[in-house]
Amino acid sequence: MPLNRRKFLTKSAATGAGVALAGAVAAPAAQAAPAATPAAGDKPGTGKRYSLTVMGTTDLHGHVFNWDYFKDGEYSDSAGNAQGLARVSTLVDQVREEKGRENTLLLDAGDTIQGTPLTYYYAKVDPITAERGPVHPMAKAMNAIGYDAVALGNHEFNYGIETLRKFEEQCDFPLLGANAVDHKTQKPAFPPYFMKKFHAPGVAAPVTVAVLGLTNPGIAIWDKAYVQGKLDFPGLEEQAAKWVPKLRSMGADVVIVSAHSGTSGTSSYGDQLPYVEDAAANIARQVPGIDAILVGHAHKEIAELKVTNDKTGKTVVLSEPLCYAERLSLFDIELVFVKGEWEVESVSASLRNANTVADDPEITKLLSDEHAKVVEYVNQVVGRATETLTTVDARYKDAPIIDLINKVQEDVVKAALAGTQYAALPVVSQASPFSRTSEIPAGNVTIRDLSSLYVYDNTLVAKLMTGAQLRAYLEYSAEYFVQTAAGAQVDVNKLTNAGGRPDYNYDYVSGLQYDIDIAQPAGSRIKNLTFNGAALDDAQEFVMAVNNYRANGGGAFPHVASAKELWAESTEIRTRIAEWVTAKGVLDPKDFASLDWKLTRNGTPVF
Repeated sequence: MPLNRRKFLTKSAATGAGVALAGAVAAPAAQAAPAATPAAGDKPGTGKRYSLTVMGTTDLHGHVFNWDYFKDGEYSDSAGNAQGLARVSTLVDQVREEKGRENTLLLDAGDTIQGTPLTYYYAKVDPITAERGPVHPMAKAMNAIGYDAVALGNHEFNYGIETLRKFEEQCDFPLLGANAVDHKTQKPAFPPYFMKKFHAPGVAAPVTVAVLGLTNPGIAIWDKAYVQGKLDFPGLEEQAAKWVPKLRSMGADVVIVSAHSGTSGTSSYGDQLPYVEDAAANIARQVPGIDAILVGHAHKEIAELKVTNDKTGKTVVLSEPLCYAERLSLFDIELVFVKGEWEVESVSASLRNANTVADDPEITKLLSDEHAKVVEYVNQVVGRATETLTTVDARYKDAPIIDLINKVQEDVVKAALAGTQYAALPVVSQASPFSRTSEIPAGNVTIRDLSSLYVYDNTLVAKLMTGAQLRAYLEYSAEYFVQTAAGAQVDVNKLTNAGGRPDYNYDYVSGLQYDIDIAQPAGSRIKNLTFNGAALDDAQEFVMAVNNYRANGGGAFPHVASAKELWAESTEIRTRIAEWVTAKGVLDPKDFASLDWKLTRNGTPVF
């Protein structure tokens, strides 16, 4: 879906969003920086200096307040972190007071409009896309704080392009994505860059800063249903190599990249795409002309990472603030005016912690009504549980709470395929232990209880798989466990996440029975694999109920992405769970729990 050209140019002229240098916004002369002073040893009138501070957040995921909608209380964790844009707003105000607002820039590296019940509510319950619909809370907050530019994250596409475009329309800043291109024309579908001029007293030439926005190639897999045939997402490295020289030729004295991409150089989707998922450090090494990179996507905390560019030998400084508005990155950039041009003399990066400040009362006041609506929504009672269900040990024991997800998915797919040629095939289902702290308490069950169980906005897909493919799928999933010898002591805190694999890339598969022998090397762990009490027939066909992330190749599980798709829908799995519980009225494990798998060592159960 290409960006309307007239809107693109109009927006660029107003905000400096990547079209021409003429569209850049200059800091008002009335807000001039303190007088620049000559460098030591310089002749009077030469060596003028300017200090610029670029602030950055990333992976906000709908966190406006320090509030846990799943726990219905103020957020807290063992590390003492605090979350939310209301806190970040206070930090930003402090920095602007210290540095002079006219000497600062505020950026974000994406994943803004998905991740909490707040963002779900304004995408699905009271959608911003409705006629005379509300303004998105994240747009209201970020407009009020005064963001200059925001890179697109992959989760921006979770609710479809229409929701993203409406959010974009509501923002006072551009959403940047140089590598989000129109499928037909291969031209940018969003502004590629943003430019802004800063003025140092005593120097006629302004400091011109360019911000290049890059999003994640994985969108082509993860949100295939929304973007296929409409948008393409080429590699970050190649697009940076294309755009950075252009920005320099347009007069950029400073080039910042805001990249929704981590630093590891690896990809969770394997070789399904020819582009690297976490490519930020690659960009720094491979593309000359970049001064700093605001890193996102990986949910890591990196105060400062220095990478040497292979071609120029110059240092590029990277920083990734912790997600959920828990940190604010600061890039302090020192420039000197030499021979009629501004040159970057040094760049340093640091972090500020949201737990050191209070909420900005202006943000609290601005969004208190939206917050209250969502709190009321998530506390709606939809059923009653006969006993407490928890994910505490769901990573290494078959837990009824995960069986609930699979049961719901099986039922939805069976109903969808009724009357089709696939109706007689057995249905199996996959689900992951997303959270280690989710709990459905005995007694009243609310939407927030169920939302904490399924935190992602995934939808359901039915795929045609064979027994042999399911066996390979399970072997791949079992790589999640650390190989543990039969006689060794078992520490559950060290038993999982082998090779850094996250919990969401470990799957239960219902409808089959199997053991996972963790004493064996990866690839040889699935034992006693049966279906209906008999050894699994490799040629047997199954319908697999699978979330859209996995169905499109997320996690690089074998066979599933290329398997024939029989059915898919746009209703979130979380919503299907709530509907199922509402229809039942009572949540009783006897209606969904089944012991399908267990961990063993040389045939002996671990637990």
